[in-house]
Amino acid sequence: MRILHTSDWHLGRTLHKVSMAEAQEEAMRQIGLIASDEDVDLIVVAGDVFDHAIPSADALDLLERTLASLLTVAPVVVTAGNHDSLRRLGYGSSLFTAGLHVCTTIEQIDRPVVLDDVRVYPIPYLHPDGARVDLRPEDPLPATHHAVLTEAMDRVRADLAAHPGTRSVVLAHAWVAGGGTSDSERDVSVGGLGVVSPAVFDGVDYVALGHLHRPQDVRSGSGTRLRYCGSPLRYSFSEADDVKTVSIVDLDDTGVTVREVAVPQPRPMRVLRGLLAELLDPELHTDATQAWVSAVVTDDRRPSQMWPRMQERFPHLLALRHEPTRIIDLRERPVAAEQKPLEVAADFVEYVTNGPIEPGESDAFDAAVQILRGREQA
Repeated sequence: MRILHTSDWHLGRTLHKVSMAEAQEEAMRQIGLIASDEDVDLIVVAGDVFDHAIPSADALDLLERTLASLLTVAPVVVTAGNHDSLRRLGYGSSLFTAGLHVCTTIEQIDRPVVLDDVRVYPIPYLHPDGARVDLRPEDPLPATHHAVLTEAMDRVRADLAAHPGTRSVVLAHAWVAGGGTSDSERDVSVGGLGVVSPAVFDGVDYVALGHLHRPQDVRSGSGTRLRYCGSPLRYSFSEADDVKTVSIVDLDDTGVTVREVAVPQPRPMRVLRGLLAELLDPELHTDATQAWVSAVVTDDRRPSQMWPRMQERFPHLLALRHEPTRIIDLRERPVAAEQKPLEVAADFVEYVTNGPIEPGESDAFDAAVQILRGREQA
C-alpha cells in the first residue's frame, strides 16, 4: 500500500497579518497533484486542518474543495489537531461518503479504517483535562498527554492483537520527544500536556505524526517508524530555508519506506539584516525582491520613513525591526529647570533615535515653540 501523509494545513492562517488564502489554495492543489502522480492508495491528514477552532467560511470552503479533489484519487482519513475543534471538524462525518473518514471522537480510536490488510487508527488530539476522564471514567488518568496517548495506544494494540499478521498505521497529533520545532507551532505543553515518549507508539508499523512543522523522523527504540511530514507551507521566518514536503509511505512485506516529495512554495522567504543603505542598494539582495521578507535595520539612528522605503524595494515585506548596533542608553535623563526647550527636545530625539537632532528637526521645533509663545502672548 502507498500512502500520502500530510498534516498541519492550518487553513485560514495568516502570515504577519497577511492572508495566506491564495498560497493555501495552491498548496492544496499541489498535494492533489502529488497524490495523483504518485498513484497513492490512501491519503492521511494528521491534524491541524484549520488554524482556528472556529474556522472562517473561506477556510471551510477550501477544505470542502480539497477533500472533493483528493477523493477522486484515493480514500482520505482525517483526524483533528490541537488547533481544530473536534466537534466542528467532525460535524456531518456520519453522512460522508465511504471514501472519507473524519475521526474526531475517542470512541473511534479502536475502530480502525481497514483497507486491504492495513488497519489505520486515527487518534484525534486528546486534551488531557477531558480525555483523562473520557478514556477511563472509573479511574481518571494523570493530566498529561503522555498518559492519555498511552491509554489510546493500549486500545490500538488490543485491537491489533485480535488481528495478527495485519499491518498498521496510526495517525496522531502530538509533540514526540526528539522532534525539532520551529517558531510557527503553538506549544501543546501548556496546562500539563507535555512531550510524549516515542515508546508510546510501539507495536505498529508506521505513525503518521502531526504538530511539528519540519519534516523529520523521530527515533524509536522499536521497529515502529515515526515521522512528521511537516506543514505544506512555511508559516514563520524560522522556516525560511525549510523544504516543505508531503511523505510518500510504502508499506510492503519488507517493511516501511518513506520518501519526501516537495510541495512548491508560492514565493521564497528571506531574512535580511544590515544598514538601511545596504538593504536598499539595488545591487544587493536581488533575490529577495519577490520574496516574503523579514528585515532588521542596524543603523545607529532609526532612519526616517524606514517602512515605506523598505517596502518600495521589497513589495512583500512582512516584518521590519530597528536593532542598532550601538546600544541605546535608556536611563532616565532628568530635565533641569534652566534647560532651553530645544535642549530638552534634542535630548529626547537622541533618546528615541539613538542619534543627534538634525538641523531640519531643530528648525521645525524652534518654529513650533515660537508659534506657541505667540499664542500665549496674544
